[in-house]
Amino acid sequence: MHVLYEDDGGFKAATVLSETDTSLQVEAASGKRSKIKKSAVIVRFEQPSPEALLKAAEAASQDLDLEFLWECAPKEDFDIPVLAEEYYGHPPTPVEQAAMLLRVHGAPVYFHRRGKGKYRPAPPDILAAALAALEKKQRQAEQQQAWVDEIKAGTLPEPLARQAETLLFKPDKNTLEWKALDAACTQLQMRPERLLMDLGAFPSAIAIHKRRFYAQHFPRGTGFAPAEVPAIARDLPLADVEAYSVDDITTTEIDDALSVQELDDGRLRVGIHIAAPGLAVTRDSGLDELARARMSTVYMPGAKIPMQPDEVIAAFSLDAGRPVPALSLYVVAHPDTGEILSHESRIERIAVRENLRHNTLDDVVGEAQLDDPAAELPYGHVFRPLWRLAKALSRRRDEVRGKPESNNRVDFSFYVDGDPDHPESAHVRIEQRKRNAPLDRLVAEYMILANNLWGGLLSSCGVPGIYRSQQMGRVRMGTAAAPHDSIGVPQYAWCTSPLRRYVDLVNQGQLIAAIEHGVSARLVAPYKPREADLYAVISAFEAKYGAYADFQQAMERFWCLRWIKQQGLRRIEAVVLREDLVRLKDAPFYTRIGTLPDLERGRHVLLEVMGDDELDLSLDCRFLDVVDAQGDAEDIEDEPTAEAVVEMAETDAADGPDPTDQRLDDAGAPAPDDGPKPEEGA
Repeated sequence: MHVLYEDDGGFKAATVLSETDTSLQVEAASGKRSKIKKSAVIVRFEQPSPEALLKAAEAASQDLDLEFLWECAPKEDFDIPVLAEEYYGHPPTPVEQAAMLLRVHGAPVYFHRRGKGKYRPAPPDILAAALAALEKKQRQAEQQQAWVDEIKAGTLPEPLARQAETLLFKPDKNTLEWKALDAACTQLQMRPERLLMDLGAFPSAIAIHKRRFYAQHFPRGTGFAPAEVPAIARDLPLADVEAYSVDDITTTEIDDALSVQELDDGRLRVGIHIAAPGLAVTRDSGLDELARARMSTVYMPGAKIPMQPDEVIAAFSLDAGRPVPALSLYVVAHPDTGEILSHESRIERIAVRENLRHNTLDDVVGEAQLDDPAAELPYGHVFRPLWRLAKALSRRRDEVRGKPESNNRVDFSFYVDGDPDHPESAHVRIEQRKRNAPLDRLVAEYMILANNLWGGLLSSCGVPGIYRSQQMGRVRMGTAAAPHDSIGVPQYAWCTSPLRRYVDLVNQGQLIAAIEHGVSARLVAPYKPREADLYAVISAFEAKYGAYADFQQAMERFWCLRWIKQQGLRRIEAVVLREDLVRLKDAPFYTRIGTLPDLERGRHVLLEVMGDDELDLSLDCRFLDVVDAQGDAEDIEDEPTAEAVVEMAETDAADGPDPTDQRLDDAGAPAPDDGPKPEEGA
């Protein structure tokens, strides 16, 4: 005796070995034995064998006309033997019953299952809707396959081309377009971004890198709607100072300037002047919401995405020749000891005498000229006294730090001539300059001083601010003043870049309250002590800043690869960092060399360039030889993570990185913050 029974939604046939009142012991053709319930049995038969029955039933079921079966089937629930007898006109054989069962069960559109071996014909309206859905699905499957065939033939179908960015960066995986792309990628064994670029959906790899970043962080675009800067509702006095800014030639957001006056008793009165957008961009205003959404200016070789609209930058950038609102810190100090005798903060207007540029000054303003009163030195009446005090301030910080700062690392500046969105026609220049350039150190020292003293002012007035601290090697952001060990100051609040960093803008609003109201400022400051929203600003800022740093590094890697191609370099020198990790000698590009022998840190090696991948931002090289040159291992650090980029800037004694700063040192860390501004690209 054999039985056909239902098992886990399918049908099996087996030989009965034994039987009880409720169950059967059966054996399949494979020899596997199972215990089944009697209620699962649909057909009992003697002939043919179980295996032959299933094979014959499967073949016979294909000849059964579904539409005819549906028309002649009872309109209520029915058993398979009943329909089989009605269809065949005689008591059905086991094979005929099995064929009918397989055909009806396999057509859920026509017949709805009502129990084991029981079915009911689908109502006409439901059947019509189901058949229409099947037809639509079939058409979609055919369309999907047609698109896949086009892609495999090297043509991107127009519907996919229209949605290329959406498919790559924010795909809806239920759409037909995505399914076609995914199927093509699977068959061709390619990643979607590479396949779309090869098919012409994107002009170059940099377009993919940028648009992915924009889709995530600037989904509404990088531009601003026209903005109106509110008038400052107060009369600000005009400072009687001779102030100068020092920046890179491409910097447009000029947010700091310096002035100096030599007093009769030999002391110096130094003015540190910071652009004051906080006078107009107040908390929860429309302009504040724009800046808070971005958190920072994003810099990349050849371009930037500003934090604030052009109208705000134009109104508050310290451009020479016009009075501009500023927060000024005036410090009276002894130039030889660095002792701060007094300091005062003011809200005023300043007219910068001239916007000086590193490109024209670095070659003529060296330590020798600054230290020699008789040497020829442009703007010597400003730079010499500032330099004298800056060195004293640095020595005092070194005493707190317990060691001198290392300023021997190299900065890399990127300049892109031409349209950076069309790299094939653009020309990239990578220029190097030592971090210990006197003007870099001079400006950075006074920004450190301002961030230290203003952080202390906020703390003394009981006004919360956003501080960077470093203790026991750990860098943190918080709302309370705490020491920064690697810089060597008792507190460090970012205050000197309010045009390009939201944290500084927030702190500036707090500073304005402290300057105007003193100890009662905590009652009127935009942010009150222990206010949760201030912690929310910190959290959002750190997330954005890290993402911007990642993006900047990716863009620099891309332009390094372009620079190698542009120079036609087939052999290139690199510096060993550790194990198989090296950095190119003349560009801030890190890569691993599988064939690199065991060499000590700082050794120079010669590599052969085998190829590159601008999508993966990778360079394929092989080791050729060791170069005689030996680097200073102390000044060479491993490839930085995004977090390290932010934190290492703190150890370089300056005002925090620009994820922004395009001049990476040997460690990959940004140059001292609020020293010279990051290159914005040509």
